[in-house]
Amino acid sequence: MHLTNSFVKAKSPCTAGFRWLLRHYREGGDYQRLLDALVAEGRIGDACWLITQFGPTNAVLVTDSLDVDSLVFSGSVEVRGNIEATTLIRVGRSIRASGSVRAGEAIVAGDEIRVDGNVRSDGQIEAGGSIRAGWGIEAERDIACGGEIRAAWTLRAGGALKLEGNAFARRDIVVGESLQCAKGVHALGDIVAGALRADHGVRAGGSILCAGHLEAGWGILAGQRIVAEGAIKAGESINAGDDIRAGGGYGIFAGLNVRSDSWDCCARVTARTKPTGLMSGSWDDRLPGSEQAAGFE
Repeated sequence: MHLTNSFVKAKSPCTAGFRWLLRHYREGGDYQRLLDALVAEGRIGDACWLITQFGPTNAVLVTDSLDVDSLVFSGSVEVRGNIEATTLIRVGRSIRASGSVRAGEAIVAGDEIRVDGNVRSDGQIEAGGSIRAGWGIEAERDIACGGEIRAAWTLRAGGALKLEGNAFARRDIVVGESLQCAKGVHALGDIVAGALRADHGVRAGGSILCAGHLEAGWGILAGQRIVAEGAIKAGESINAGDDIRAGGGYGIFAGLNVRSDSWDCCARVTARTKPTGLMSGSWDDRLPGSEQAAGFE
């Protein structure tokens, strides 16, 4: 794709960036070559602005490995080994690697990120599609995902985690701030978050621990404890292998999305002892024996 100066000017670029373009490319230039030149000059912000304005291409970069300061590529990147970036990795479409992917500030893909190893950013991770890793997924700040997230190890975000699909980890899911999920959240280990809201169910093989409110449109199931500093709300059942405890002055609400005359089958609350502050649902002193108790298929 060839970008003329008038075409770029129509997008209202910053003065410094447009002066650089006029000085180095009087007649405009090839889209990817402009991105490469901006990165080489250390103008990473301008390169990111350009890809935001003009979007992705169908170009594919295939290589054995990548070890760069920054990478801004308009299409997809396919690497047979590892991808290492001191600062930024940003691609218009997908990132795929047979090894691991790591960046010092951000990993951003317009579509999916799929790697056989680890995905780690000392800043943020963002994908327009799914994020899947054969090992763990870690970001010191936020993770945003337009699809599902699947980690064979731990899924961790130091900031917020927001996604449009399911979240699944074979170990723990740990989120420093809020976890917002348009579908379900499932960890074979613990789920720990500043606050948690899932439109479907929340399920942990270990404990579910929230520093704020815990909310699920379906059910909530934990092999051990369910503890929140705020309220605990579920559209269907709430089941814990140990105790269920809400924050001081807050209640525990089960069956918010089912009829009250169906609570005995669709809004059961089970734990070692009856929780204090149980406001709705049907208390059952039998411990949960199946995933269906929490509204999971």
